[in-house]
Amino acid sequence: MWSVSGVVRIRSPCGPHVVRVRSACGPRVITRARSDPVRAVRQGRERPLTVHHLNQLLLVCSLVLLIAVAAVRISSRSGLPSLLVYLAIGIAMGQDGIGDIHFDNAELTQVIGYAALVVILAEGGLGTKWTEVKPVLPSAAVLSLAGVGVSVGVTAAGAHYLTGLEWRQALIVGAVVSSTDAAAVFSVLRRIPLPARITGTLEAESGFNDAPVVILVVAFSTAGPIEHWYVLLGEIALELAIGAAIGLAVGWLGSWGLRHVALPASGLYPIAVMSIAVAAYAAGAMAHGSGFLAVYLASMVMGNARLPHWPATRGFADGLGWLAQIGMFVLLGLLVTPHELGDDILPALVIGLVLTMVARPLSVVLCLLPFRVPWQEKTLMSWAGLRGAVPIILATIPMVEGVDGSRRIFNIVFVLVVVYTLVQGPTLPWLARKLSLGKGDEAADLGIESAPLERLRGHLLSVTIPEGSKMHGVEVSELRLPAGSAVTLVVREGKSFVPLPTTGLRRGDELLVVATDPVRDAAEARLRAVGHGGKLAGWLGSGDANRNPR
Repeated sequence: MWSVSGVVRIRSPCGPHVVRVRSACGPRVITRARSDPVRAVRQGRERPLTVHHLNQLLLVCSLVLLIAVAAVRISSRSGLPSLLVYLAIGIAMGQDGIGDIHFDNAELTQVIGYAALVVILAEGGLGTKWTEVKPVLPSAAVLSLAGVGVSVGVTAAGAHYLTGLEWRQALIVGAVVSSTDAAAVFSVLRRIPLPARITGTLEAESGFNDAPVVILVVAFSTAGPIEHWYVLLGEIALELAIGAAIGLAVGWLGSWGLRHVALPASGLYPIAVMSIAVAAYAAGAMAHGSGFLAVYLASMVMGNARLPHWPATRGFADGLGWLAQIGMFVLLGLLVTPHELGDDILPALVIGLVLTMVARPLSVVLCLLPFRVPWQEKTLMSWAGLRGAVPIILATIPMVEGVDGSRRIFNIVFVLVVVYTLVQGPTLPWLARKLSLGKGDEAADLGIESAPLERLRGHLLSVTIPEGSKMHGVEVSELRLPAGSAVTLVVREGKSFVPLPTTGLRRGDELLVVATDPVRDAAEARLRAVGHGGKLAGWLGSGDANRNPR
């Protein structure tokens, strides 16, 4: 039996056997009910993964990761998001590069991309501060929902009338490129501290808008003409509601459990947190809700829940996020075929121009109109709509679904993301300075790690005093910690000592603070308040004891 696509397996007492042969028309697969596996291997028809192949694979993967890590340093100095370097690595390894690796499995790319996106959203949710998001939550929600609708409509119209794409293809392109990427934005703006309203809005928007965009792309790629638009809107609202409910519930249950169960090793906490976040995605998706919204909300709840060993958890999630980005973009670089991009460069530039100069600014202005946001902030948020991981991943959905012209859609999106990231990335810090949106020096937040002492019914807080903290120069007695807590040890320049009430604290010091269960939260809040407001925090209104205790 001959098969053009896929592999047909027939079971026999020796198990399924597959023999691959090549012909002038491409690869063909012939299956036989019975064959000699040793003979097949010797003839090169089957190439099982051996230890030697594993060694080669590990060597290549480790070298790619090392190059990608080194590229972060280059991107930080040049102001370009590191995603471009990762894409370049994948292209260099591809069939038009020095690696000559032929890879065209869009379905595998989509699956791996979804998995990577779950990790990236989890890491983003864990790093989102509720104190920054809460004041701007209504505006971010409107921008993530109504703003996506405006962006999709305007971009699709431009793609149809200016580049000649069919309406279905134009709508898919408009939906794909309507999702912003927080990792790309803040990798460029990390050197410029921005007002909390801007950072909170951009973070929340990038975390929320992935969900409706995914629903739209899947709907445009799998369904025929949409006769009743309100049915689609109802389905989007239902999926978002289910995803939000599951994400909040899983996040609350997970944080409650981690706070009340003392695990035997600190390294288990990061694994548990990421497992809970992934479980939120899976539960949301299996319940026919938005898994992406579920994982983001669950992670945000846990990230603001005063979990034990939080710095270790945050570092673990950050590392996984980098690994997911590197693997995803290298794979996307492998999937693209550079010599096929020539005919799609001009349409990509035209669509990108409509998106950045018309659709994105219009959506920002219209959605933020009721919230009285200053024009300087609207201008920066309009230009800060960087596209990164999500659009290229979503561009594989029409390829998997077999939509006509899907390869062209992927090429257009790929060129658009690369070109406009090159244009917008380096200019974002310059625009922020020109708009006078960079904040002045602000006291750095303390690094506090909490370890539960279950048998002693207390907690051991490990406090690091960073540069810029106003705790510098404060004496131990001036911390005014609540009764039931005390500074038991100070580590300074590699030497540890038991402090006196008159011992002055310095930048770079590490403190060990023991607190009983009833006053643990109050002690941590007081430490953060002094770190932001100095010894007089609370008396003169400086410092905020209710800051996010992370």
